[in-house]
Amino acid sequence: MATLPSAERRAFALKINRYSSAEIRKQFTLPPNLGQYHRQSISTSGFPSLQLPQFYDPVEPVDFEGLLMTHLNSLDVELAQELGDFSEDDLDVAFTPKECRTLQPSLPEEGVELDPHVRDCVQTYIREWLIVNRKNQGSSEVCSFKKTGSRKDFHKTLQKQTFESETLECSEPSAQAGPRHLSVLCDVSGKGPNTACDFDLRSLQPDPRLENLVQQVSAEDFEKQNEEARRTNRQAELFALYPSVDEEDAVEIRPVPECPKEHLGNRILVKLLTLKFEIEIEPLFASIALYDVKERKKISENFHCDLNSDQFKGFLRAHTPSVASSSQARSAVFSVTYPSSDIYLVAKIEKVLQQGEIGDCAEPYMVIKESDGGKSKDKIEKLKLQAESFCQRLGKYRMPFAWAPISLASFFNVSTLDREVTDVESMVGKGSAGERRTLSQSRRLSERAFSLEENGVGSNFKTLTINSFFKQEGDRLSDEDLFKFLADYKRSSSLQRRVKSIPGLLKLEISLAPETINCCLTPEMLPVRPFPENRGRPHKEILEFPIREVYVPHTVYRNLLYVYPQRLNFANKLASARNITIKIQFMCGEDASSAMPVIFGKSNGPEFLQEVYTAVTYHNKSPDFYEEVKIKLPAKLTVNHHLLFTFYHISCQQKQGNSVESLLGYSWLPILLNERLQTGSYCLPVALEKLPPNYSMHSAEKVPSQNPPIKWAEGHKGVFNIEVQAVSSVHTQDNHLEKFFTLCHSLESQVTFPIRVLDQKISESALEHELKLSIICLNSSRLEPLVLFLHLVLDKLFQLFVQPMVIAGQPANFSQFAFESVVVTANSLHNSKGLGKDQHGRNCLLASYVHYVFRLPEPQRDMPKSGGPTVLPDPRYHTYGRTSAAAVSSKLLQARVMSSSNPDLAGPHCAADEEVKSIMSSKIADRSCNRMSYYCSSNSDAPSSTTAPRPVSKKHFHEELALQMVVSTGMVKETVFKYSWFFFELLVKSMAQYVHNMDKRDNFRRTRFSDRFKDDITTIVNVVTSEIAALLVKPQKETEQAEKINISLAFFLYDLLSLMDRGFVFNLIKHYCNQLSAKLNNLPTLISMRLEFLRILCSHEHYLNLNLFFMNADTAPASPCPSISSQNSSSCSSFQDQKIASMFDLTPEYRQQHFLTGLLFTELAAALDAEGEGIIKVQRKAVSAIHSLLSSHDLDPRCVKPEVKVKVAALYLPLVGIILDALPQLYDFTAAEARGGKNRANGSDEEQEGTSAINQNVALAIAGNFNLKTGGTMLSSLPYKQYNMLNADTTRNLMICFLWIMKNADQTLLRKWIADLPSMQLNRILDLLFICVSCFEYKGKQSSDKVSTQVLQKSRDVKARLEEALLRGEGARGEMMRRCRTPGNDRFPGLNENLRWRKEQTHWRQANEKLDKTKAELDQEALISGNLATEANLIILDMQENIIQASSALDCKDSLLGGVLRVLVNSLSCDQSTTYLTHCFATLRALIAKFGDLLFEEEVEQCADLCQRVLHHCSSSMDITRSQACATLYLLMRFSFGATSNFARVKMQVTMSLASLVGKAQDFNEEYLRRSLRTILAYAEEDTAMQTTPFPMQVEELLCNLNSILYDTVKMREFQEDPEMLMDLMYRIAKSYQASPDLRLTWLQNMAEKHTKRKCYTEAAMCLVHAAALVAEYLSMLEDHSYLPVGSVSFQVQVLENREMPLFPEVAETVSVHLLVLTGSCAHL
Repeated sequence: MATLPSAERRAFALKINRYSSAEIRKQFTLPPNLGQYHRQSISTSGFPSLQLPQFYDPVEPVDFEGLLMTHLNSLDVELAQELGDFSEDDLDVAFTPKECRTLQPSLPEEGVELDPHVRDCVQTYIREWLIVNRKNQGSSEVCSFKKTGSRKDFHKTLQKQTFESETLECSEPSAQAGPRHLSVLCDVSGKGPNTACDFDLRSLQPDPRLENLVQQVSAEDFEKQNEEARRTNRQAELFALYPSVDEEDAVEIRPVPECPKEHLGNRILVKLLTLKFEIEIEPLFASIALYDVKERKKISENFHCDLNSDQFKGFLRAHTPSVASSSQARSAVFSVTYPSSDIYLVAKIEKVLQQGEIGDCAEPYMVIKESDGGKSKDKIEKLKLQAESFCQRLGKYRMPFAWAPISLASFFNVSTLDREVTDVESMVGKGSAGERRTLSQSRRLSERAFSLEENGVGSNFKTLTINSFFKQEGDRLSDEDLFKFLADYKRSSSLQRRVKSIPGLLKLEISLAPETINCCLTPEMLPVRPFPENRGRPHKEILEFPIREVYVPHTVYRNLLYVYPQRLNFANKLASARNITIKIQFMCGEDASSAMPVIFGKSNGPEFLQEVYTAVTYHNKSPDFYEEVKIKLPAKLTVNHHLLFTFYHISCQQKQGNSVESLLGYSWLPILLNERLQTGSYCLPVALEKLPPNYSMHSAEKVPSQNPPIKWAEGHKGVFNIEVQAVSSVHTQDNHLEKFFTLCHSLESQVTFPIRVLDQKISESALEHELKLSIICLNSSRLEPLVLFLHLVLDKLFQLFVQPMVIAGQPANFSQFAFESVVVTANSLHNSKGLGKDQHGRNCLLASYVHYVFRLPEPQRDMPKSGGPTVLPDPRYHTYGRTSAAAVSSKLLQARVMSSSNPDLAGPHCAADEEVKSIMSSKIADRSCNRMSYYCSSNSDAPSSTTAPRPVSKKHFHEELALQMVVSTGMVKETVFKYSWFFFELLVKSMAQYVHNMDKRDNFRRTRFSDRFKDDITTIVNVVTSEIAALLVKPQKETEQAEKINISLAFFLYDLLSLMDRGFVFNLIKHYCNQLSAKLNNLPTLISMRLEFLRILCSHEHYLNLNLFFMNADTAPASPCPSISSQNSSSCSSFQDQKIASMFDLTPEYRQQHFLTGLLFTELAAALDAEGEGIIKVQRKAVSAIHSLLSSHDLDPRCVKPEVKVKVAALYLPLVGIILDALPQLYDFTAAEARGGKNRANGSDEEQEGTSAINQNVALAIAGNFNLKTGGTMLSSLPYKQYNMLNADTTRNLMICFLWIMKNADQTLLRKWIADLPSMQLNRILDLLFICVSCFEYKGKQSSDKVSTQVLQKSRDVKARLEEALLRGEGARGEMMRRCRTPGNDRFPGLNENLRWRKEQTHWRQANEKLDKTKAELDQEALISGNLATEANLIILDMQENIIQASSALDCKDSLLGGVLRVLVNSLSCDQSTTYLTHCFATLRALIAKFGDLLFEEEVEQCADLCQRVLHHCSSSMDITRSQACATLYLLMRFSFGATSNFARVKMQVTMSLASLVGKAQDFNEEYLRRSLRTILAYAEEDTAMQTTPFPMQVEELLCNLNSILYDTVKMREFQEDPEMLMDLMYRIAKSYQASPDLRLTWLQNMAEKHTKRKCYTEAAMCLVHAAALVAEYLSMLEDHSYLPVGSVSFQVQVLENREMPLFPEVAETVSVHLLVLTGSCAHL
């Protein structure tokens, strides 16, 4: 013990006498029979349940709505309204306009009556989002503040705290420049001590003194002044200073889904700058597109660009009637969803058709150079004239010329992409990687993976130059040939040898496309925002054809058709068919004028054309084509719409009388087949003569026989290959979806039966059956079209939900089928690997649908019973107004019945499963006989005409959905509850809209929803709870699935609190808790599930109001059972005020009135008291939940006012009792400090869990191994409980919560509570404050760097030792290590290691994360943590003042004083700011003034520690700290003199403290201490009241003595490097204090410590024996008892008896010699 610093030595010394175990406290607060209910986790698998204590069962909650109504007048209404008025709804239905990229939304052409399906699609794409907002959520700045990003402005408001440790670090370099010179002290060594003191101290300048230090002030006034001083400049929000906790446990964060929007992949901007060849003789036309070689797929549409000069454009003026500005674009924005190194940009060059093969036409470009001059120049002029002639005659026809591939591998950094995907998978875990990676995540990954090789410093683009082109080959023009060429090109350069190349120049600029591009056009030629008026050339967005499915629902109207003519076989045709072109037209009829201008033009021409021509391959009867014809499909298609292909032979030679075109034949393709868009590949026959009338009504392959018959090429065989592809957000291109939509529309509008659906005709009688069949078959549709049309599909299904129809005079109900189809759709979307999920497992597509798209389906209006078929406007497409349901609601209000708002279903607890089964069966029976008949009750007035089925009655969507969830069975039921979040969110949004539409005059929560609906909700909650329990008790636990369902249920009830009767919801929560407790057999799992559930509920924006935090105890409802504490008042102290004491206990009244908080505290208490595997994680969760709540209150702008915070703190007072109970479990920061020094690392959870917390002996002392009779029970008979110790982080989080409550609670209330507490409890509070001081000690700015280096070095050392051990071993391990040591493997540690060494990599990362911080960030962190340490210690000081003030009248104040001093001394031993030290010393002075007599008589040990700490601060380099310490030390001397007429004891303790300080303290500064001694001397000289007493003389004598000790110190420092001389000096110093045994003992102890550090144990033992002999001699002089040793002689005799010891003869000899000396020296005593 002698070797420990006194502060640490006495850390828990006083706990031995205190009754401070959790069990004892419960004897005071709980009834006697409750002590036996400690939770026992029964691990045997045969036991299905747990034995739970009584307090774990939830109490009956208050009738919330009734309470508000009855107590409204007595409530603090203003306070309640500040945090949200109760009469208003929390939810607000908002209509948010969609963000439109284009200046005008994409719409069908005007003036056309749309089909119902097209109209629905368009309406879905343009209507506003309907979003249910929370009025108060988001207004709070809590979330943004808690994130580190927003702290950057906060730190500017903080005051910089000054710490001595940092000022010492700053001054160290200068201090080390040379040794401190104390010449004055050294020079006077020959003089006596008085002379030295007089000469030295009086020559120094004293520090400024405190005014009015010795003025007579009453203790109360002194305390009041101190309190006022402490209250100034305090930080209002404690949690703003506390580091934000890791969000691992933050289950209450429900991410807002991404808004549905048009899919855009990774975008690149390609600008075509220049196109030139060796000779410029004619116009050339470029087009570019993207191709994926690996997938053998064209992945973008074509972009056409005209780079010709005005001269060459003039060649074609006759064939260019107009030029649209949109056709002049020279830059294109390509989109790539799936980047790959196999993507090529292919540029194709065409020229005007002319006579000759491609090779002949290309030859001049290869052999002639413009630079040659002479004959070359003449040839070029001749060629130019020839080209101009061809342009005038054949200007509208093209021929292939050349092409060039450009690899984009360097732009798509695929290795980065793969690595980042792997990182994501390793982060979220292998099993859930597929689930967690949403589409947006993968999109962001690929965006990061998309990189550009920069060209030049700071540039963000790359310029590419192509210097040669491959000549096109007439017989190899197809895309198949192109992919072969590209594959060869990628593999080797053989392609360049095989294919002739043409020298030329194509200059491109490629860059990442910025987010916003000015003057850009969509693929439909719509201008994109921003589109300036004074625009230049536009940019064009190029439509992507992704290689794989992209699962993003349609949000814009798009209706494009791409036609790809591929091959024509006229090999057996007449010789005239050689130069073949195809004219392609989109026809709406059969006459020539029916060609529609819907074909997108190419470059430098009109925007839309009526016809286009394919390129001509000279003298080829079976040409291949590579054209892409892009068509804007009309919104309304009819059977007359078709593609017409006209085949011509083009005469290249100009002959007299011959036309350019010679007709060869026709072919066509109807756009619709069975009213469905035709897409795919076709091989069409070609008619050689004019087509007969009505040809377009049939397909070319199946034309009925005509008269005269049609003459066909090749006998009606297919000779023309074509591919048609549609990119449409209107045409589903899926049979199942097509049928479903068609049948739905037949119900909604007047149709004539039978109706045609695909290739079948459906009569009215078969309509119901076919519709049900189509609903069932929806899940057979392909996933991609289902996702693309997801919003419309779900809208239609929900429409069928609430709209029972009369079909053919018979009622038809599709609700069940529609519901099951929704369930199957949800299941397939959740189980698809390509679709993303959020952290709660919610499918992103469904989440965004519910959040943005879903709205209540409005039933169709009744058709008129008589009269003509009047067409009524469809009410679904009216703007969704706030009063749209007002007419109906007035009738509903009349039928509304008052509800008891109590969902209690069962009396005694039967097995929960049986309970649910009985509930389910009763519900189904009830519904089958009543509810369904209700919906069909009004079919008696069905009209006689059955031309249009009509809705029968209005259902409410939320009621129907809840009913379907209740009556579902089998796999449907299982799926519903597996993905319950979706149905819960649908319910909530539909309920919010229903409430929004209600008549506001009668909108009481109790009467909003029918009793039947409430019953359904109760059943759903019970069934879901059973499902959760069933998953958790399965042999193969499905914990993750259970957690997801648990979180979904919690969010559901969270939302219901904003909509329904809150008392009803509270009862649901109570049933959930009871049901889970009854079914689970693992305690940590039970608490964990309930904790997550409650944490979500407690994150409600009106959480405080829901807990009735503003209600006083008088306004609370009568408790159904008496307070536990009130039953036990006899065991409390007789003067304890029961009412105040109960505020700090978790009583049944509290748990009833503050229902949610009571449940949360119950879980925390249970978690802290529990045992078992995994409980440490659960305890962390519980503390994290409380911490999160308090943090949100502290940072909530609504809680800024102090009076509000007082009320909030009062709500959390029972937490104080729980923390006091958990005292033995708290992490002991004082022990950690002793183990690790000041720079202790926090470490990970696992490391901290492994370290011991509070010392076992100390824990026993706290738990109380003592005899105390309370209520007739012997507490020592209680078995000692082995606690689960909390780790450092959990303890720190708990401590900050405790301090927040102490800071914000009503201080008067705290004092009253303290005054009424037994001394045992007060001592426990002081123990808690002691831990708090060490917990929030300031670690300094540089500590993070030091710790990082230590951790890194330690991990490397451990690894090195382990490697050495393995290397010495044989076998596989040794061999592996030897391989690792071979050259080539010796890379940077942790980056290229075998799996076994990955932990080192983790260590390295953790250690160096802090090293990466900038100096500014480190300064900011130090500023905040310095303010936190100051504020935390000031709160602790406030609490100690409260204890001092409250305990003035107590009998036990002597022991309390020791406890308070112990905490103060601990705080003085820590690194503190000058702000705190100023207040701490002020408190100390008040304490000395108030309890001086007790301090000097009773608290001798504490007084000694106090002297040492104050003296240490007297040597501080900080002027203000020295000034405060000097004043305190002087006051200590003055009051000790006044109390005992001399201050011999204080004098002795100060002298011993200085001697101890000199021997041990490293940062001790004698120069500042001498200045402090001079200041104290000045106080003594200026103290007029004491001048008549011997006090000033005694002070001066003491100071001289201290000065002489300092003189010895200087000499010791001179011999610091010479241990023998140092010890000799210390021995002489000790010997010189023969007249002062206390000082002599101190120096002997210092010597013993120095010897021990040098491992000179014999010498250390001699010092201690010498000290013991001194004490024995001293005792023998004072008292004469037989049990005491007879002075130092006893030690001599004892040693002589043991002299013959064989092991240590030399030790005995040495001791004998020393004792002979000692006997003589002791005679001086």
